[in-house]
Amino acid sequence: MDLRTLRYFVAVAEELHFGRAAARLHMSQPPLSRAIKQLEADLGAVLLHRSAAGVTLTPAGAALLDEARTLLDRADQARIRVAAAAGAATITVGILGDSSDRGATRLAAEYRRRHPGVEVRVRETDLTDPTCGLRAGLVDVALTRAPFDETGLTVHELRADPVGAVLRADDPLARRDHLTLADLADRPWFQFPDGTDPIWQSYWNGGEPREGPVVRAVQECLQAVLWNGTVGMTPLGHHPPEELAVVPMIDMAPSRVVAAWNEGDANPMIRSFVQIATAAYRE
Repeated sequence: MDLRTLRYFVAVAEELHFGRAAARLHMSQPPLSRAIKQLEADLGAVLLHRSAAGVTLTPAGAALLDEARTLLDRADQARIRVAAAAGAATITVGILGDSSDRGATRLAAEYRRRHPGVEVRVRETDLTDPTCGLRAGLVDVALTRAPFDETGLTVHELRADPVGAVLRADDPLARRDHLTLADLADRPWFQFPDGTDPIWQSYWNGGEPREGPVVRAVQECLQAVLWNGTVGMTPLGHHPPEELAVVPMIDMAPSRVVAAWNEGDANPMIRSFVQIATAAYRE
């Protein structure tokens, strides 16, 4: 029973689906199934019930899941501590420069508490790169917002935030309790520069082609609203200047806060980062 097989088992136990687990592990399903069967043979216990309805954990499987998570976490911590002692423990985190977020503040505090010997380098990017330099190899993991092109990346959702339209406070629509995309159809919307991820641009334009001023950063977007009456979009909970108002949009999908990293990257510092982030953003 090695650590790799335990990672295989944890993936299947959490997904309760061999196909999804195989995709998560970036492997094909047959060798994953063989590895789980060999693990069951080694332990002398059935860990998973397989049926047409799906996969469920047996009592033995549930017990192993708890133990496996603990063992894998300890193994990761050991690797990180050794790297830190050797002066080689560094992780570069890309952060989307959209605002301060209490989830990120909790994450930073807990990561520092868990890994005091790890050097954390932060690279903040503007709104034109939702992967925060991940594709260019400038960061190890990105703390950002979806949706964007996820090709070659692993993306883990941390939280989903409803969104609202940013308007001038004296705009008649700013007095509404909520808005729809149809209410804003004839307004100018902010645009990102050419070359920006089209999935990202489409989301922030409500899924429709729009016209309006080109912006790169949150402050530029807010200034476009203030000076030109442009429609902006923001996750609810962000607080603009008093000259602006945020009205909830009832027909836009939530903005998802995610952690993203390159597929197949087995860096234990990334795994620990995502684990800590999941807890920090759940609070």
